[in-house]
Amino acid sequence: MPAIIRDPVHGAISINELERELILSRPMQRLKGIRQLGLVDCVYPGAAHSRFEHSLGCMHMAGRIAEHLDLSAEEVRMVRLAGLLHDLGHSALSHAVEGVLSRNPDIQPVMEGKAVSRHEQFTRRIIMDHPFGEEALRIAERLYGESGQLFSEVADIASGMKPPLGQIIMGDIDADRIDFLLRDSHHAGVSLGLVDTDQILQALTIKEGRIVLAGQGDYAADMSQTAAESMLIARAHHYNALIYHPRVQSLRAMLLSALERALQSMPAEEARSSIILFFREYTDPDLLDFIRRRGDDACRSLLEGIIFGRALPLAARFDHRSLPPDIRMALSSISRHGRMRKLFEDSLGKRYGALVDVTVGSGVPRSMRTEAGAFLYDDSALAAGLVRSLTRQIAISFFSEGRPQISLPEIRAQAERLLSFIRSESSLPIDGLLLLFFTLHRMLSESFGEKVLVPRIRNITWLYRTVARIIDQGPSELSGLFDYSFHGDYGFPYSERLFEDIQILVANGMIYQDLRHYERDGRWLLRYEYMLTAEGIGYAQTVSSAYERESEALASHLRHERHSIPYDVVSLNLRSYSVKRA
Repeated sequence: MPAIIRDPVHGAISINELERELILSRPMQRLKGIRQLGLVDCVYPGAAHSRFEHSLGCMHMAGRIAEHLDLSAEEVRMVRLAGLLHDLGHSALSHAVEGVLSRNPDIQPVMEGKAVSRHEQFTRRIIMDHPFGEEALRIAERLYGESGQLFSEVADIASGMKPPLGQIIMGDIDADRIDFLLRDSHHAGVSLGLVDTDQILQALTIKEGRIVLAGQGDYAADMSQTAAESMLIARAHHYNALIYHPRVQSLRAMLLSALERALQSMPAEEARSSIILFFREYTDPDLLDFIRRRGDDACRSLLEGIIFGRALPLAARFDHRSLPPDIRMALSSISRHGRMRKLFEDSLGKRYGALVDVTVGSGVPRSMRTEAGAFLYDDSALAAGLVRSLTRQIAISFFSEGRPQISLPEIRAQAERLLSFIRSESSLPIDGLLLLFFTLHRMLSESFGEKVLVPRIRNITWLYRTVARIIDQGPSELSGLFDYSFHGDYGFPYSERLFEDIQILVANGMIYQDLRHYERDGRWLLRYEYMLTAEGIGYAQTVSSAYERESEALASHLRHERHSIPYDVVSLNLRSYSVKRA
């Protein structure tokens, strides 16, 4: 007989004998001591739930999705195991340790010859090692034959591999997100993250081996799209209400600073060994005790504030409403380079006597498609808007007991210095993408008196194909400029990173994205067209000066393809189409 676990979100959850033994194993029981939302309970007292109960909920939702998709009984069991074990390698105190590792690559642990900094990498290793006890392994071998092979396949699924099973655990609409939106809202007492699980299940189907939104231009398609949109809305509101709350951000910055100081006082090899324990052994109290034991007086002072919820006050905050486009763009690029982000935050922190935290949005949906073959963000104007909303969530916050007068020109100057340093070490793919738009603009725009005709690229797939072709066949000068990987699963070269970079350029005011309708096979579809903004021209001119050789090679390459470029022109007033730097 299957056992029953009573869950406050999903009700009765049935578990089989192998799941029961895995739940009782040391790696799973450790998750009881790790809060799902880290320090959010200092603001929302009820949000003290653990990654253990979230893992149970993820297992349950993964099974429901798999059953709805009519997967085999064995596939349902496998995806439930992946949902149960998907967070085994999570570090104590949510994502604070990952933040330290991204800023300090010299202390990143090494596994199988590669530096690791994310909990997913530790999770995969733990599942592959399957340290779940003799009874669990005995049951696994009885049911599946060879336990090593079983847990290798489960590790692949938990890592998002092997669609459609991997999509159930790691996708744009997955069991992990569904459960944490429901669970976090339930415990925090915030109703902004509520989703209709039954409607979401009905929205999903399988086509050509991948999970897509059901419906072929009919009412079923409308409802599937509505369910997907509701997930995006819930996610955006969830982050605004819980993760980006100023007191939560302050406590997170205090924790990162204290932990970083404690680790930096240790020899690098000892720090790496300790970090492995953070992901495999430590609970939240263990990590706080580590800071107390290994940190200095400044660490312990921060720790006392964290434990008793005495966050440093928010002294100043600049977000997309108050940051000029060029600073937003610079911060976006710096935030992707942890070492430079640390230098940026630390230098401004010393200048103003504050803890500085740069926050950028994450979780942009990039691969969810409809049964008719379109991307969700192409079929839904609301989804496209929500993608921009998630992408433009960028802010720089200063936490201090004082009230420092922050200078935006100084922030800009510091950002520009660090960007120059980053570019001197390696090319930034998003710079290459902006240079592509800038080169097209210079090649195709024309001025007539007070008017300027500005090119508007009307096919995003042309951008994918062009960048992929440059990578494969372009001049040698461009070999390091576009560091994108493509796949052909959708019938054309597609790169999730390239799509995300386009959205970053749009969200930061570098590119204008326009919505157009077009007819194909009797259906009216949406298409997005792209045009460089005046602010984008100004920023691209600065970028171009850092890539003179690449800019010349790119211009030469595109001149040979001019006849195949799909574009229209827009007539604008020349005076208004000029950048005004704040």
